Amino acid sequence: MKTRVIKLLKRLATLALFVPALAAASEEVHLDKAPVSTEQKNLQHGAKLFVNYCLNCHGASLVRYNQLQKIGLDEKTITENLLFTGDKVGDMMTVALNREDAEAWFGTVPPDLSVIARAKGADYLYTYLRGFYQDKDRATGWNNVAFASVGMPHALWDRQGVQTLEEVIGENGHKENRLVLAKPGTRSEDEYRQDVADLVSFLVWMGEPNADSRKTIGIFVLIFLAGFYVLTHKLGKNYWKDIH
Repeated sequence: MKTRVIKLLKRLATLALFVPALAAASEEVHLDKAPVSTEQKNLQHGAKLFVNYCLNCHGASLVRYNQLQKIGLDEKTITENLLFTGDKVGDMMTVALNREDAEAWFGTVPPDLSVIARAKGADYLYTYLRGFYQDKDRATGWNNVAFASVGMPHALWDRQGVQTLEEVIGENGHKENRLVLAKPGTRSEDEYRQDVADLVSFLVWMGEPNADSRKTIGIFVLIFLAGFYVLTHKLGKNYWKDIH
């Protein structure tokens, strides 16, 4: 009887550990699948959006402007269209905003975005950049469904428009919160979705600009190893034939 009680207590203790984890998992934000592209036209558009809307506050200190040549932009195009602060094409993509001003305005220093896609994931960024809504209780006037109480304002609001978070009755009959476009922006819903997809694609590329080269080298290495295996296998058979 004592053994059964001990086993029951162990099962209850195990269940107690799993219940909070399951509850937390049920509250996780659903992330939409990001349509990441490696096409140059999408990466170039993403680079344009990044420089115009993100680089004012967020740096990309691990990437140089001239690395954008890898996505099809020549040095002249980079200089004339993507350099606005006297930077040179060989400079890092740093930001002029100093730490003191950033902490005063946003409460924290905006993170460097060089490897943000590798740290957060493309799906998170795609959901986050489409998840801003108006919140008058926040100092910036904005909140986000993917990052509650976010300190960042909605930098792309003029393109997306103004969303609000409304309580509606879902298909299952339960109340749920849903984003509603209260004021349209300069882009349609589909156009803005594509804007975000291109921006996220650029952030993914920026996290590893040499990814294509690495993959190409990897293919050649695998081909070499396969050929070397065949050669050594035949050599081994020829070496051992007289012994057997």
